Amino acid sequence: MWTFNIRQGVKFHDGSPLTADDVVYTFQQLSDPKNASNALSTFTGVLKPAGVVKVDASTVAFHLEAPNGNFPYIVSSDNYNAVIVPKGTDYAKYQKTFIGTGPFKLSSYSQNVSASFVANPDYWGGAPHLDGTTFNFYASQPPQVLALQGGQVDVIVQFVVEGAQSLLSGSYTIIKLKSANHRELSMRNDMAPFTDPRVRQAIALSLDRPGMVSALLQGDGVVGNDNPFSPKFPSTNTSVPQRVQNIAKAKQLLSAAGHPHGFSTTLTTEQYEEIPQLAQVIAEAATKIGVNIKLKVETQTAYYGKATYGNSDWLDAIMSLVDYGDRGVPNVFLEAPLTSSGPWNAAHFKNKTYDGLVKQYVAAVDLQTQRSLAGKIETLLPQRDAARDPVLHRWADREHAERPRPQPDVDLGHLPQGRV
Repeated sequence: MWTFNIRQGVKFHDGSPLTADDVVYTFQQLSDPKNASNALSTFTGVLKPAGVVKVDASTVAFHLEAPNGNFPYIVSSDNYNAVIVPKGTDYAKYQKTFIGTGPFKLSSYSQNVSASFVANPDYWGGAPHLDGTTFNFYASQPPQVLALQGGQVDVIVQFVVEGAQSLLSGSYTIIKLKSANHRELSMRNDMAPFTDPRVRQAIALSLDRPGMVSALLQGDGVVGNDNPFSPKFPSTNTSVPQRVQNIAKAKQLLSAAGHPHGFSTTLTTEQYEEIPQLAQVIAEAATKIGVNIKLKVETQTAYYGKATYGNSDWLDAIMSLVDYGDRGVPNVFLEAPLTSSGPWNAAHFKNKTYDGLVKQYVAAVDLQTQRSLAGKIETLLPQRDAARDPVLHRWADREHAERPRPQPDVDLGHLPQGRV
C-alpha cells in the first residue's frame, strides 16, 4: 500500500480546490478496464478501482494488487493521462476545457491545429514566466523545421537529426536531455517464420547498430542491447555484453532453421520522425543474410488503429517497428510490450521465466536488488532471441531547438508539454 498526502492550497483552473475526492475519482477512472484508458498499459495487474481509497480530506491510499517499488512514477506524468481532474469529469468532453491545476489555462483549442494557453495566476507553484503560449500541431517533422526557420514558432520539441540537419548549423540553440526514448522492432513469435528463435536472432545479428546511430542521429544516441533498460536508469545492469553485428552467424542460424536461401516478409511501421528511414536501414541489413523485407509505412492513425489486438497493424503485423517515449523507470517497457498478458505485446512473446523476473523487479524497493534482477532479464532476453525482447535500437538523447531571440531564456519547466 502507498499513501499520499494531498498538497494544500492547490486549485483547479475554475477556482475550485483540489481534494482527495478528485484524486480518488481520477485514478478509479484511469484504472477501470471498462473505460479502455491508455493508462491501463501501466495499471493492469497493478491497481484496480477498488484499490483507490480516500483516507480523509487530504489523504489517499492506494492498495495495490502486488508490491511495486516504483509506484510513485506510475501516478505521475510518466503514465498516460495521469492528470488529476475534478470529480465527475466527463472525459469525452475533457478536451473542451483541459481543466487541471497547472501553470497555464486553456484559452482556445482546435484539434490537430493548435492550442493556446494563458497564465494561471492561482498556480500553486508561483506565477509562470510567460503571459501565455501557443502550441501548433504538425503531422510530421519537416513542417516543424520549416516553421522554426521561418519564425512561426520559437521552439520545436523532440526532433531527430534525419531531415533536420540544417538546425545543427550553429544558428539555433540545441538542448540535449538524456531520455529512455527508443524504437522497438517486433517479430511475431506465433507466426512463421518467426516461430523459430533462430530466425529472430538472425535478424538481430544482421544489424549494424553503431552505424544506425551514426547515420540517422549523427551520434546523438546509443545502441540498444535487445532489452528495455536504458542507460539512464540507475537499475540498468551495464555488465551484460553488447550484442554486435555478425553476418556469418546470422546466415548459419537461418540455414539451421531451414532457410538457407532466406525468405520474404513485410515490416509494417508508422510515418513518424526517422522511423521510415530506420525501417529502410533494417531492410537493407536483412538483405545481407538473404532476407527480403517489404516495407509498409502507414499514417499513425492507420498504424495504431484501436491499439488492441485484432484492431491494430502495430500489434497484429508479422513485423512492426514502433516508437516508445521516455519514462522515469522501466516498468512500462518491461510489462506492457513483453509480459505474457501485456496489452502492447506486438511480438506475442510469452515466457514464464521472464514474467517471474519482471514481477520480482517491480516488487523490489532497493536499487541493488533491482540491478541484480535487471541483469538476469538483460541476459535472458537475447538468449531467447531478439524479438522476445524486440528492442533493437535505443535513443538516449531528446533534442529541442530554439530560434534565436532577444528575450531572456524561457524556463521550460513552466511550459506545458507538447509539440511547439
